[in-house]
Amino acid sequence: MTSELGNAPRIKEQASEWLARRMLGPWGETDQAALDAWLAQSLAHEIAFLRMEAGWSRTERLTVLRGSGKPLPRPASNPRPARFRVAAALAVVAVAGVYGAYVLSGSQSQTYATAVGGHKIITLSDGSRIELNTDTAIRTTFRASRRDVALLKGEAYFQVEHDAARPFVVSAAGHRVTDLGTKFLIRQNGNRLQVSLIEGKAELESVGEGVQQHSVELTPGDVAVASAEALNVFRKPEKELHDELGWRRGVIVFSHTTLAAAAAEFNRYNSTKIVIADAQIGNRVIGATLAVHDVEAFADVAHEIFGLNIQKHGNEILISR
Repeated sequence: MTSELGNAPRIKEQASEWLARRMLGPWGETDQAALDAWLAQSLAHEIAFLRMEAGWSRTERLTVLRGSGKPLPRPASNPRPARFRVAAALAVVAVAGVYGAYVLSGSQSQTYATAVGGHKIITLSDGSRIELNTDTAIRTTFRASRRDVALLKGEAYFQVEHDAARPFVVSAAGHRVTDLGTKFLIRQNGNRLQVSLIEGKAELESVGEGVQQHSVELTPGDVAVASAEALNVFRKPEKELHDELGWRRGVIVFSHTTLAAAAAEFNRYNSTKIVIADAQIGNRVIGATLAVHDVEAFADVAHEIFGLNIQKHGNEILISR
């Protein structure tokens, strides 16, 4: 139902088009079959059509559209069974209150998520795009005056269609990022938040209870790391920012990365986990670009470069000396 309500304006427009076609004619059996098929797709379609039908009858809007004083023709018959129309009417009684309140509030909410190893691209109603990385969840709430996104967990890349009259705000880990015409990457790890600004400007500020008050305006190349206690901002070269977004292309880019950190990053994407036997092994540094799901390639790199032993036990790959 949430998804259907999020498309309420489009459904209403379609219902209006169907009603205009039926009332203004010509209208035949083929047209009626097509309408019935559209109505059968969704309860929201049925509700929207019945509400539009009742409203247009009361106001005689179609008479004005015809530019004629003659009454509008009604279809000779409605082939839908009477019990179907009764059921639809009952559905309107049961749902219209919730549906109407939702539409009148102007608020549209939706939750999106990916599983471990997942990747999803979402195009929002305003044209903005959000890419979800592995094991990520967001909730969007769009109102007439504001667009809100809550990053519940994980990592997401935002390409925002800027609208000064309707701010785009992302909340995560006791902080919020307000778009000022922006492309940015946000990663949440517990109460730690990292924001990498790719293009445009964005304002990062703390808002949660128990979070030290701080704010900063980010420009391209800025990377902000925020927690409840502190906010640090540093610069990254364009290439490093591009590498951070490797997951969008299905790869992870390691550059002067410890084996332990690389294994932890790989484990975010895969059910088969890499286990480093001891700290000395974990401190060795690697540089490589690997497909996010190619766990065996990671093990091969450790074996070929460092001469380490590789053992597989169930859903674990143990790397040892």
